[in-house]
Amino acid sequence: MSHQFGLPAPPVPWYSHPRFNTLKDHFTGSLHHHHHSHLEPLRIYANGVYYPNWRIYKNEPPSSLKLGLISHVFYSFAWVKPDGTVYLSDEWADSQIDVDGVKGCLRSFQNLKTKHSHLKVVLSVGGGGKGSDNFAAVAANHASREQFAHTARELVNEYGLDGIDIDWEHPSDHEQGHDYIALLAAIRQHLPSPRYVLTSALPAGEWALQNIDLHRAHQYLDYINLMTYDFSGPWSVPSSKILLGIPAYGRSFLGCHNPGQQYSGSAGEEGTFEYKDLPRPGATEYTDDKLGAAWCVGGDGGWVSYDNPTTVKLKADYAKNNRLGGVFFWTGTADGEGPRSLVEASFSRLHSQ
Repeated sequence: MSHQFGLPAPPVPWYSHPRFNTLKDHFTGSLHHHHHSHLEPLRIYANGVYYPNWRIYKNEPPSSLKLGLISHVFYSFAWVKPDGTVYLSDEWADSQIDVDGVKGCLRSFQNLKTKHSHLKVVLSVGGGGKGSDNFAAVAANHASREQFAHTARELVNEYGLDGIDIDWEHPSDHEQGHDYIALLAAIRQHLPSPRYVLTSALPAGEWALQNIDLHRAHQYLDYINLMTYDFSGPWSVPSSKILLGIPAYGRSFLGCHNPGQQYSGSAGEEGTFEYKDLPRPGATEYTDDKLGAAWCVGGDGGWVSYDNPTTVKLKADYAKNNRLGGVFFWTGTADGEGPRSLVEASFSRLHSQ
């Protein structure tokens, strides 16, 4: 079977794999991979996406995602109250709006999981700005940490989710880094492995990671979602627990035609365009395989830097060559279609011989 115009057929979805039941066990989590050494020759990789709850207001329901090619959906965001209570940040979008034949996006994902039994849906807590405001105080107190872990588990069980993703942006000193570890420990006690998944989104810069004992942190985590284009240096985390972050958006620079030039401003929404809207109308797209970079020039965006299927395949190769756990995208709803799909490009490359 092929797409129109003789283009290659899309990759085989997870549930069509002849060893699908084994793969489902593999994706329960990576805490106990050493107990499943027979799985290593498969080298099945995570191919995750973040789904922000506000995308429902742009007519992008959970069912719009390429769930047959996605291993993990990180549903963003839940927030945390000063007493540690984890709560839904938009109850209308999360549990009340009519979507995909049910009430709320979380129920939609719960229903979709019955059709895509490989899929893990993880509730992401935090995010930028208000989403992370209360983390430091909550993590510093034993009672509020327990409240966080208890209420997080209640939400996970209520909506049939698979676990929690901590997106605290970000522990700003060593004391907060210590409290971050204590929070992970409390959550893991309430959400034990392998039944539940526990992940954390972290920036790649030393400015943030220097405050966190990653060797201790990874003992509680299944995956670390590393928000980066590239990274290097010594790591005290098993590479199989690192997911490489890939943005499904481009950054705009007006008034220039090449990197390093002065620019006069930016276009799009807060200086960005969603990947599915790139290249911009009237612009020309360029790809440099050696740099692993793509960009377009012209149209209303000026010079826009982003990832396309070619650069995503290069990053998937990087993940494979360095034996990372896989990749994830911010966001899944911004993906393109057909041969322009980043999710398809990563899935195909990660699981090719």
